[in-house]
Amino acid sequence: MIAILDYGSGNIRSAQRACEKTGADVVITSDFKTALEAEGLVIPGVGAFGSCMNGLRAVKGDELIKERLDLGRKILGICVGMQVLFSESDELFNGERISGVGVFPQKVEKISAPVLPHIGWSEIESNTDSGSFADLNGERFYFVHSYAVKTEVSGATNIGCSYGENFVAAIETDLITATQFHPEKSGVAGLKLIANWAASL
Repeated sequence: MIAILDYGSGNIRSAQRACEKTGADVVITSDFKTALEAEGLVIPGVGAFGSCMNGLRAVKGDELIKERLDLGRKILGICVGMQVLFSESDELFNGERISGVGVFPQKVEKISAPVLPHIGWSEIESNTDSGSFADLNGERFYFVHSYAVKTEVSGATNIGCSYGENFVAAIETDLITATQFHPEKSGVAGLKLIANWAASL
């Protein structure tokens, strides 16, 4: 079963439909136990980093992420659902810098580009042909963001993209797959990525 964590983020239904196309049983839940015990957990994310972190903490999602990793259970983070895995974001919330879950030490920074937000289809550059990104190098995915991780994550497969400057479009470890782009809104390539991830559960 794949659980999609409901913590007030906005792209739950599209993530649900994409995951259902893999043939997996899919449930939307804010229940800690259900989300903890699912074979795979999807952490969606739309909007400001601070509001997403507040919503995540309200359902103990930060604790949930850490406990799942301790138990060796897989997670897929999407857009801000990727960003919350890092230490903090430069995107201020009510004038304050908000801490993330801190699975990775890097911070989320504002992209230096002539036009923000970065909205639309961009090509990814992958150095792997395995895992969730098998057969996806050079494919285009749908992005909507102004902030991103710019420093590569050690111990992870790093998938690159460029918009104004280079940034980390996605990462993958044994337990975490996380994308700055929206695979659930990225057509055939996005569904392929989600199917690859689901097949690994």
